[in-house]
Order: sequence, then structure tokens, then C-alpha cells
Amino acid sequence: MAGNGTITSANSSFTITVPGLYNSPVQLQGYAADRAWESEGIEIGETPMGVDGHLSAGYTPQPVVQTIHLQADSPSIDLFDTIFNATKASREMYRLSGSITLPATGKAYSLTRGFLVNYKPLPDGAKTLQPVDFQIKWESINPTYV
Repeated sequence: MAGNGTITSANSSFTITVPGLYNSPVQLQGYAADRAWESEGIEIGETPMGVDGHLSAGYTPQPVVQTIHLQADSPSIDLFDTIFNATKASREMYRLSGSITLPATGKAYSLTRGFLVNYKPLPDGAKTLQPVDFQIKWESINPTYV
């Protein structure tokens, strides 16, 4: 189930579906040059230490926080503008689902029950317009093999 022996993300595919707004998957395009997306690590358990020095542990589910970085001229910014504007108008959160395919590693990832939680309305101005970041909290991200 291995990939093709490379680690490129240039041939990756990232799609998002938003029921009621984008009922069919929309492929993200125009990633930032140095980083397309990133996910934070997940703390999967609580480990309290008793006063007697005994460590206990318990599993606790946590969301997965993912940041997507898009060039200032990315056509995919429109998708996030639409989600933000619809959320603001309806005062309701829109549920997202997604999929990432990485041919280089032979893996795909199913992104389940996400919500746009951080929206940047415009790029920063510098020598050139800077990438725009959007943050989604997913209920889960699960790997599979392609």
C-alpha cells in the first residue's frame, strides 16, 4: 500500500463538500507556495497524577484543527467567502466534509464533520499580497489507502 517513493504534495487533491452550499465536492486550488495545509497534533488522553504519585489515564476525544493556506489570488477563497457569508446571514454553522488524497504516499484521508472556525476576510498587503489562512475544526480525520 505504499506510494510511489516520493514525498511531493504537488499531485495531492483536497476536496470540500458543504451541504446546502456546495453539495458536490469542490477541489481546492491555489495553495500557498510554502505550505498548503497543516493540522495540529491531537492530545488523545487525560493523564492525572494522584497525590500518591500514581498516574492514571483516560481516552478523551478531541477535534482536529486544520489550517488551510491559500495564495491571495486562489479561486478557492470564494468557497470560504461563501461559507462565511452564509454563516453570518443565517447565524448557523455549516457542516463540512472533506477528502485529501496523497498519491505520493498512497494514502487518502477522510475529513468528517468539520466547521469553519477562523476566517480571514482579506490578504495581508506586503511587497506582494500574502497567503490567506482558513481554519476548520474536524470531528475526525481518518487515513485510508488508495
